[in-house]
Amino acid sequence: MEQIRIETEYITLGQLLKEVGAIDTGGMAKWYLSEHTVLVNAENENRRGKKLRVGDVIDLEDGRTFMIATKD
Repeated sequence: MEQIRIETEYITLGQLLKEVGAIDTGGMAKWYLSEHTVLVNAENENRRGKKLRVGDVIDLEDGRTFMIATKD
């Protein structure tokens, strides 16, 4: 499980997808979420604006798993 460290209160699902290289631009997030299964805390999620906070776990269809953590 890879950790995504954030300095802010939250990061959106669309921003996370771009940061981890699943998509090239933020505009691709809506398409990606309609074509691929993304789980947030073991629940299917298709909203690109979903706020991810520290402790949230995100599973992508390609088998990668990420956890939101604080930047120390």
